Amino acid sequence: MLIDYVIIPLLIMLARIADVSIGTLRIIMLSKNKKVIPPILGFFEVLIWIVAISRIMQDLDNYVTYVAYAGGFAIGNYIGIKIEEKLAMGVMIVRVVTSKPGCELIARLRAANYGVTTVDARGGREDVNIIYTIIHRSELKRVVEIIKKYNPKAFYSVEDVRFVNESTFPSRLSMLGKTPDGLKFKRWRKEK
Repeated sequence: MLIDYVIIPLLIMLARIADVSIGTLRIIMLSKNKKVIPPILGFFEVLIWIVAISRIMQDLDNYVTYVAYAGGFAIGNYIGIKIEEKLAMGVMIVRVVTSKPGCELIARLRAANYGVTTVDARGGREDVNIIYTIIHRSELKRVVEIIKKYNPKAFYSVEDVRFVNESTFPSRLSMLGKTPDGLKFKRWRKEK
């Protein structure tokens, strides 16, 4: 009785948490254009899923296992997202639109070794500065703090970037010479 209504459902829930967390990471890796890791994660995801579902199929009258299966799915999604947040993989572009001159914000970003590109533009009501910087995802909090400190009314948006090539302009990424996952940037400049 204890085994059927407590231990087995708990094991099914843990298996589901594991396989859904792995599946969430696999999908995120696919979206980041990784080619080797997703198939490996997919293998373990499906293997764990087969073990969990086969145990449920052995005793279809035990509804506690259904709840454990569904609960494991929900918790697994949450844990997978939290793991991905902690890994903070990838590169992002931060776009800042500021109505006041962005000189101080630009200077602060550059002082923090972030590459900055600016464009003068016309907004709906006034002239604006558009400031672009490409950063490691793990540095987003620091960049947002700089934006809020030196221009709290600035509008900013953040997007994931699938591919970055090194340019002739200095940036924090090119100064480090590595991507967030430790790989060297591909050099696309033609040698003269």
